[in-house]
Amino acid sequence: MKGARSSPKLALPMILILAMAAVLVQGQGTRVGFYSGTCPSAESIVRSTVESHFQSNPAIAPGLLRMHFHDCFVQGCDASILIDGPNTEKTALPNLSIPGYEVIDDAKTQLEAACPGVVSCADIVALAARDAVVVTRGINWQVPTGRRDGRVSLASDTSNLPDFRESVDRHKEQFAAFDLNTQDMVALVGAHTIGTTACQLFSYRLYNFNGTGPDPTIDPAFVPQLQALCPQNGDGSRRVDLDTGSGDRFDTSFFANLRDGRGIIESDQKLWTDGSTRAVVQRYLGETGSQNFNVEFARSMVKMSNIGVKTGTNGEIRSVCTAIN
Repeated sequence: MKGARSSPKLALPMILILAMAAVLVQGQGTRVGFYSGTCPSAESIVRSTVESHFQSNPAIAPGLLRMHFHDCFVQGCDASILIDGPNTEKTALPNLSIPGYEVIDDAKTQLEAACPGVVSCADIVALAARDAVVVTRGINWQVPTGRRDGRVSLASDTSNLPDFRESVDRHKEQFAAFDLNTQDMVALVGAHTIGTTACQLFSYRLYNFNGTGPDPTIDPAFVPQLQALCPQNGDGSRRVDLDTGSGDRFDTSFFANLRDGRGIIESDQKLWTDGSTRAVVQRYLGETGSQNFNVEFARSMVKMSNIGVKTGTNGEIRSVCTAIN
């Protein structure tokens, strides 16, 4: 959806989207409204914190989404990514460049003042990821809560995170290990509709890809534009939008770019060139594409957010998110 406001004839579809996204499978001890009795202001505090930080630094939105993904795929969704210290997940290369850790810390400080010892850091991460989509004009959905925080954080465990050069089949295996299917995988990669990546992570596709010049899956007309942004032997830390033309808005143009050979990351573009995932990408294009993507993204986010959760008496509620109690 391309505007901040909906036209009258789009109002009903949006209501249906929100209703469908709200009726999602909850599992493993989490539930919508977990804090309604113990900390009724929990979700509003997290949302207002995300909104406040987003106003001064829009990069925190894709950062919070990536943080949630990287947390859940390592030790489960238990906020282990937030722990400071030598050789913790936060120190691993995939997590060094994630913006937004300060948002979680700020929200936790406010929540400890309002409801001491009640709201877990893991739930703050899950709620903030949803709110990051909302502030970039994406869909809203209900987030099941009730997670507790983990006590183990090892940088070595991040080696299992999906890599941008790996095949679609390898990524399918990694997602399937957490009961996430191909549709879930494509929908979740759609989070790349917002955010940026560094030239050093894709410029190899622009010059001597496999010894044959530019990657042939890139639209030839797009290559000069990317080469101008990322000159050969230039500044590898320069950031480029993952979704060219719409990098600050949560929408389906990311998938249109894949169709047009304008995916930035190699593994993103493979979602179009691989027949098993192209069909899912095609579902997110066309007249009903936005509705399909919004509902399926929200559903997949809820599934992902229940990976390996600690509930009941497992784990703990950290006093500060950067250290175990």
